[in-house]
Amino acid sequence: MSDYDYYLAQFVDIHGRPKAKLVPGKHKEMIFTAGAGFAGFAIAGMGMGPHGPEFMAIGERNSVRPVPWMPGTACVTCDGHVSGKPHPLDSRVIAKKALAAFRQATGVDFFSGLEPEFFLLRRDREGIYQVATESESLDKPCYDFQHLSSVSGFLMELQSVLEQAAIDVYQIDHEDANGQFEMNFTYADALHTADNLTYFKMAAQAIAKKHGMLCSFMPKPFGERSGSGLHMHMSAGARIGDNAFEDAKDARGLNLSAMAYQFLAGLMTHAKALTAIAAPTVNSYRRLVSRGSRSGATWAPVHIAYGNNNRTAFVRVPGGRLELRVPDSSANPYLLTAAIVYAGLDGIRRKLKPGEPCNDNLYLLDASQLAARGIGRLPASLPEALGEFERNAVMCEGFGAGFVREFLEVKHAECDELMMKIPPAEFSRYIDFF
Repeated sequence: MSDYDYYLAQFVDIHGRPKAKLVPGKHKEMIFTAGAGFAGFAIAGMGMGPHGPEFMAIGERNSVRPVPWMPGTACVTCDGHVSGKPHPLDSRVIAKKALAAFRQATGVDFFSGLEPEFFLLRRDREGIYQVATESESLDKPCYDFQHLSSVSGFLMELQSVLEQAAIDVYQIDHEDANGQFEMNFTYADALHTADNLTYFKMAAQAIAKKHGMLCSFMPKPFGERSGSGLHMHMSAGARIGDNAFEDAKDARGLNLSAMAYQFLAGLMTHAKALTAIAAPTVNSYRRLVSRGSRSGATWAPVHIAYGNNNRTAFVRVPGGRLELRVPDSSANPYLLTAAIVYAGLDGIRRKLKPGEPCNDNLYLLDASQLAARGIGRLPASLPEALGEFERNAVMCEGFGAGFVREFLEVKHAECDELMMKIPPAEFSRYIDFF
């Protein structure tokens, strides 16, 4: 382990927002032994009071990686401990527990790859956020070279920083909305993938600020444009390169194994409940719509179905693996991993079947056509999703009563707070309407 002047003892709160303390290099050993101490009540979603014990962030020695935008500094990924034990409300501890359950039940590890989408914004003279690629006006800007090139300095610097942190970026593109981009990195075991996404967000926001921009992971900042997804690709195996979800003899031609179909069935069975974790903000549900995007597609699922390369479905099957399309960029990657694992494991344990794939454009099917195929709908709001989560026995048992109580309290408070604020468009529509 190289020596640095400073070390960030870093973890995330319930929202997936990185938290840290800066520890001088001569005191680095405390991070790996007793841990860096925090007041737990000051951290969102830890279920602790101001009168309780310290929240100790204990680092993993093999997680140290450089923070080039803070010269001489390294980041250490930590797990939260309270009173000498892993804290059951710490997001990374929760993910570790779920992944251990998957390994014990199947004998293999769960792998994932996340595809973060984000907006690059700047404030105009009135202080209003506008897309950083100022000349963008295309209805279909996806993959546009001109606007990809205009922010290439930021994108290339970010890729270089990620490379120094051993995060292998293999693809960068302009996404479907004006000012929206995506950066894809190589898949890994699901815990490492969540760690990588957290580091990615830290780096992207810091480097964007250096370039005079805001890198926003808000799911739907502009009503007429598509939202930012966090599509999760899923597989399993004894090691990277193995794929227990793949079977070339699959009669449906999707190259999926029996285990993969059972896991898929679990995802679909618990789709409504896991949406509360995958789309965890009030704003998230402005993305989960079938129409209204200027490009002609929202690229976000509305209905609970799967299909062969069907990007309107809840799960897309790109051959030999699964892609969950409901998560958005606001999702906590550790909690998302746990929710998906618990849903999929239930499918494996009960040998559930997902039914037949749907390869039609689900945005265009009417209610009677959907009903005839037995295709349900995802929650249309965060309160609806929270109700599904609270009633779901598999989720409640997996996450534990303490986390469920804290998560529901935090999220219902968020809903109540935003409900009290009247959007300008709503005020203008109704103030003299009746």
